[in-house]
Amino acid sequence: MQYRAQSHRYLGAVTYLPSQKMEGDTAKGVVVDIVHDPARNAPVAIIKFEAARESTLQVAPEGLQVGQEIEYGSTPSVGNVIALKDVPVGMNVFCIETFPNSGPKLCRGPGSFASILNRGDKFVTIQFSNGRVLEKPMAKAGVHWYIKSARGKLYPRVSGVAMSNTDHPYGGRRKTPRPSKNVSRNAPPGAKVGSIAARSSGRKHKAKKF
Repeated sequence: MQYRAQSHRYLGAVTYLPSQKMEGDTAKGVVVDIVHDPARNAPVAIIKFEAARESTLQVAPEGLQVGQEIEYGSTPSVGNVIALKDVPVGMNVFCIETFPNSGPKLCRGPGSFASILNRGDKFVTIQFSNGRVLEKPMAKAGVHWYIKSARGKLYPRVSGVAMSNTDHPYGGRRKTPRPSKNVSRNAPPGAKVGSIAARSSGRKHKAKKF
């Protein structure tokens, strides 16, 4: 359906194992499978924790394999989840929490990472990458449409006047002009947006010389 994401196909949220279900500060899990989630571009790994009797979805890093064992609070290696204070300087990290037990919030996209620049007593300085780098451009319009459709986004995007009146306030066969952005200075809060008591709006036309 238009304007509605196909969330019934999503596998779930990407999370870490809560600290309440860990054995102290450590936990061990096994990569059950690496699958594609329509909700995101990066592949996700299904991690099963036998001790906690729970499975989580985590963004799969490059080099992770099915059947590999990962650890929480252990040595820094591919797939392990550790605190930033334990990561050596110069190593790349991803899926960073903004505060303890917040879950991965930063650098979750494909190809995104951050580098540890410096470690202090209370703070860790990290540097973010430039973002995702596409190896090939999005040349096929059909492929682009399927990617946007999986997230409930419109493609191709046209102007408002080209839409129908059910899809956009500016649409319709009558081609009615859009409403003015000028609002009264005495408008109530919430409606006082746009050009507030503007003397003039629109393009400035040069005066004709006679």
